[in-house]
Formats: sequence, structure tokens, C-alpha cells
Amino acid sequence: MKSWKKEEDCCSWDGVTCNTKTSNVVALDLSNSWLRGPLRSNSSLFKLHALRRINLSYNNFSFSIIPSEFDQLSRLTYLNLSFSMFYGRIPSELSFLNHLVSLSLSSFLNYDETSLLHLGKVDFANLIQNMTNLRHLRLHQVNISSSIPKSLANLSSLTSLILGGCSLHGKFPDKVFQKLPNSIGNLNSLSRLSLYGCNFVGPLPSSFWNLSQLTHLDLSCTHFTGLVLPSTLGNLAKLTVLLLDSSQFSGALPSSIGNLTRLEILFLNNNSFSGQIQNSLGNLTKLETISISSNNFNGQIPASLGNLNDLKILDLADNNLDGVIPSSLFTVPSLNVLLLASNQFTGPLIIQNISSSQLEILDLGENKLDGRIPRWLGSSLQILNLQGNNFNESIPHELFTYGSMHNKMRVVDLSHNQFQGRVPQSLINCSKLQILNLGHNQISDTFPFWLQSLPQLQVLLLRSNKFFGPIWHPTKYFGFMNLGTLDLSFNNFNGSLPSEYFRNWGYMSKAPDGNELNMTYFSKYKEVPNQSYAYKYSVSMMNKGSEMELWKALTLFKSIDLSNNRFDGEIPSSIGKLQSLVMLNLSSNNFTGTIPSSLGNLSELESLDLSKNKLSGRIPQQLANLTFLEYLNLSHNQFTGPIPQGTQLDTFSYSSFEGNPGLCGSQLSKKCENTGTPIPFLRKDEEESENGFTWKAVAMGYACGFVVAVVIGHVTLSRRSCWFWRSYVGRYFYGLW
Repeated sequence: MKSWKKEEDCCSWDGVTCNTKTSNVVALDLSNSWLRGPLRSNSSLFKLHALRRINLSYNNFSFSIIPSEFDQLSRLTYLNLSFSMFYGRIPSELSFLNHLVSLSLSSFLNYDETSLLHLGKVDFANLIQNMTNLRHLRLHQVNISSSIPKSLANLSSLTSLILGGCSLHGKFPDKVFQKLPNSIGNLNSLSRLSLYGCNFVGPLPSSFWNLSQLTHLDLSCTHFTGLVLPSTLGNLAKLTVLLLDSSQFSGALPSSIGNLTRLEILFLNNNSFSGQIQNSLGNLTKLETISISSNNFNGQIPASLGNLNDLKILDLADNNLDGVIPSSLFTVPSLNVLLLASNQFTGPLIIQNISSSQLEILDLGENKLDGRIPRWLGSSLQILNLQGNNFNESIPHELFTYGSMHNKMRVVDLSHNQFQGRVPQSLINCSKLQILNLGHNQISDTFPFWLQSLPQLQVLLLRSNKFFGPIWHPTKYFGFMNLGTLDLSFNNFNGSLPSEYFRNWGYMSKAPDGNELNMTYFSKYKEVPNQSYAYKYSVSMMNKGSEMELWKALTLFKSIDLSNNRFDGEIPSSIGKLQSLVMLNLSSNNFTGTIPSSLGNLSELESLDLSKNKLSGRIPQQLANLTFLEYLNLSHNQFTGPIPQGTQLDTFSYSSFEGNPGLCGSQLSKKCENTGTPIPFLRKDEEESENGFTWKAVAMGYACGFVVAVVIGHVTLSRRSCWFWRSYVGRYFYGLW
């Protein structure tokens, strides 16, 4: 609309179509026009009574309701309001548009995965009762939450119906298909069928597999019963897209799947398929994506998969596959993603040089691999995950020298192996590195100060190794500008940290702004506009006294864990500058002195563990400012005096403070003296006290305190629910967007 000029005839404006005889505006296409703000009922749009076509899709109408005034545009034949951030009930007045041929009201999901738009069964029936000319009806992600009304069968002209993600349930009305042959299996011209997310029950009819003209079949996230792929699957020889993920399929793959020679995308993940992977998959030479993870497949990977020269994504993770990984998988010219994690693969990686391959993601985690890592493996990789295997050599420095001028490594996870020796300094070539996880190995080295120069490093995990020495040096240390997660626990690091140690940790010093680096790999499909494949890297970390798995929350979960080392001296006061820190664990060291009062500035802190040190003095009152704190452990130190009362600290039990003989408080057996004296109620003739305060002032003070407590409680609960969402949003997923 920026090109619209008042001095020009509006019929020449982009997106505007006029009748050449009457000059009336008859069509308006403002899709993808960056429109924003509410669409109001008094909009001049509703004065264009000659309009026949309106397309306002893919804009942002700021969660406003769809105006009922659309019924004034009685000549409309085409109305598309999809994906434009409308909210609330779809007005029943749209049913007066009885000339409509196409109606599209598809919706995005809300932040809590609920639909923005809703339409009850009665409203649905009323909406379509007069639209007998409809050919296209698209209500994707509109919350209907009912069975389909029988009146849908009255739409005798209907050729396209999209009701995915509408929370429909029950039996699909038989009469809907009376305008077609009696059996769905007789729809000889049907080329595309998507039942994604439907709650239909019962078995698929056997004639279903006679739809020989199908090119696109999506039965993912459905609830049909007794789903087993028959040999007649091979009848669907024209299929290019087959999506059967998350739909309770079981049994073996029929060998006839090898007849689907036009297949480009195959999703079978998250089912209960069993048996061996059919060798006939190697016949499907046009395949670009195979995802059959999270099933019960066993046996070896067929070497024939190495014949699939167009293959870009191969995901066989989370099965029971065993044997040696075929070297042919690494020589596929176009392979970008190879995911074989959580299987039973054994032996060394015997692979020829793949310096010309385009492999970007390699995940072989949680297997039983051993031997030497091929030195050239890092030539094109962005993500390398070998965690949870039996590698026991030194980490080869050559792994990070291949393609050193254009190294693309973003994630390196070699944790939970038996790697020895030192951290290879060739990692300095990985200028795009965001995550380095070397935890749970046998690495013996001093602190790798040179990692500070990696500009995008956000996560550094060196947990449970044999590192030793200080982590501060007057000439080598200058701070981590972008580090968000640091875990050095269970090593032999020692020495003290100066008070300004955390001064240059810029990333943790910023309040959360939603611009964290994305750790997800996406692959979009042109053939399937709503379908995407996502690989999500995760990592296990200790938090609140237990181990947790972090997915998307990894870059949001800003944490420091220096526990179980031999650090001494005082806790640096500059740690109070890390205002977005969520978890701090300094337990099981030799820290002395008092708790810095600056810790009260850590407004996002949810977990604080300072136990098993030699800290002394009083617990600072400033810790009461940590209103999001859910886990606190100050036990086994030398604290003295009272635990601050009437604060967030009241919510923690004896175990948070035990082992401090000089400490007293209501949580401990040792109570504090001269505290908790009640204020007596004064008669009116005694309300004037010696110091001039009245009982009214006292009462007002208590009332204000009560209000503040209620407000803080409300904010705390709200932020905790936010924490829950923040901690659990994002998983290893495949799905419609």
C-alpha cells in the first residue's frame, strides 16, 4: 500500500481491481501487506458494496474480532481472512453471504496452543446453511470442538475442504460423500488427501489403498485403530509425499513400499513399526527425506540406502538398530542431515573421506561406537553430536582444522565418552561455535582461556572431567561476552576469583530480550507448504537439585555451575551484575566470607546453591528480593544470626539451612530470641502512644503489607507459569506450522 497515491486513480493501485465499465472496486487483494491494527466495524471497506473478492490473509489485525459488517458486502464470491491474527468468535452474519464460492478463515494457534478463532457446532451449521455455492471451505486451526454437522452434506458444489486442527470428534457423516461414489476407495481422481490431526475413530477401509492417483497422503496425528500398512500400499505408485507420523501404526513395513518410486518425502516417525527396514527403500531414488525415528525397528541399516543420491535428511534415531553403520551413508552427494542417535550401533566408524559431501548435521549419540573419529569428519558439519558412546582417544585436533577458513561448526557435543588428553586448541577455528559440551570424559587440562575469543559461544560444559588449576589469570582472562551457560562442576579447578570476575560477561548482564540464538535446524518443503522438519539439540544439566533435559529453553536458561571444585576466597560481588541468571551453583568448594548483598539484584534467579562451603556472617536481607527463587540451599556453612523472616525465604524448609550451628529461625530447632512480639490491640482512649503513633497507623501499615504480599504473590505465580513455559517449550518435533 506504500505505492498508493491520492492523486492517482485508485483503480491503478496495487491490489485493487475495478469494473472497467462502472469503475467500481470489485476486488481487493491486500494479502501479505504488513497491515496491522484492528479492523473496525466502521471501516470504509464495508462501503464498497460492489466488491466480489477480498483477500486480507497474512496480515496482523491485532487480535481484533471479525466484524459482522462483512454481511453488507452481499455480492462477495471470495473471502479470505486466513492467518491475519483475528481473534474470538466467527460472526454468524457471514452466513448471509450466500454467493460465496470460496471461504477461508484458517487461524494460527495462540501462545498456549489454543486456536485464535472459534466456532461452535451450532455456529458452524448456521455458517454454511445458505452457502450452497461453496466450492472451497478452509477452517484450519479454527476451534470447533464438536462433531461435523450433517448440513455439510448440503454443500453439493464442495471440491476442497480443510478442517485440520479443528478438534473435531466422532464419526464423519456418511452423507457428506453421497455426492461422490459410495466408497472413498472409488474416488479414482483423488490426488491429495490430508486428515492431519483429526479425531476420527475406527479402522481405515481396505479400499483406501486403491486410491491410485494420490500424490499426497497425510494421515499424521490421527486416531484410527488397527493401523497396519498392507502390501496394497504399493498401489499408490504416484505418491510423492507420505506422512504417517504419530498415528499408532504398528507391524512391519511391507516390501511393496519399494513400488513408490516417485516418493520424495516419507514420515513414519513416532509410531510402533517393528521388524527390519526394508531393503526395497533403496529403490526410491527420488527420496529427499526419510524420517522413521521413535519406532521399534531392529536389525541393520540396509546398505541400499546409500543409493539414494537425492537424500537430504535421514532420521533413524530412537530405534533398536544395531551392527555397523554402512559407510555408504556418508557418501550420498546431497546428504545434509544424518540422525542415528539412540540405537545399538557398535564398532568403529569406518568411513571413506567425505570432503565433497554436504553433511551439516551428524547425530550418533547414545550408541556403542568406539575406535578413532575420522579426522576429516568436520569438513562441512554445523552440528556434531557423538555423546554417549565409547570413544577413548584424545580429541583429534584435525577434526576442527578441515575447512578452517570457512568452518561452520555451531554445536560440538562429545560428552559422556572416555576422551582423554587436552582440549584441542584447533577449536579456535570454529568462529561460529555456539555450544561446546565436553562433559563426562577423562580430559586432563587447564582452563582453556582461549575459548573466550569465540564470538558466538553461548554454552560451555566441561563437567566431570580432570581439569585443574585456576579459571582466572591476570593476562589471559578478559571475560565471556556472549556466554549464557557455564558448567565447570566436578573437576579440580582451584584458586580465588577477583571481585570483578564477571564484569565483562555482557550476555548474562542483559535482561531477556527474546533474541537468543536459535539452536533448531529447520527444513521447509516447497511441496508441502505447511510441513517442516526440525532437529532440536538438547542437553542434560543439573538444576534445583536434580537433572533436567533442556531443549529450546537452553539459550534462555542462563546458568553458572562451579560446584564440586576447590575454589576459595570470597564470592565475586560482580556476580550481581548478571541480572538474567536463572541458576547459580557454587556448592562444595572452599568459598569464604559473606554472601555478597549484590545477589539480591539477580531478579530472574530460580535456583541458588551455596551449600558445603565456609561462608560466614548473616544471610543478607537482599535475598528477599529474589521473588522467583524456587530452590535454595545454604546448608553446611558457618552462617550466624537470624534467617530473614516474612520474605521469600519463609517458603524454604529446614534442609535449606541445616549445618549452620550459629543460625536461628522458625525453620530450625534453634529459635531466635526477642522476635515475633505481638502488637496489642488498643482501646480508643489509649490509641495515642507515647511516641505519637496511633493504632490506625499501625493498622494501615499492616493493610498495606497485606496488599503488597498479594501483589507479589500474583506476580510470582504468573512468572512461575512463565518459567514453566520457558523451560518446557520446544522439543524434538515434527509437525505442521
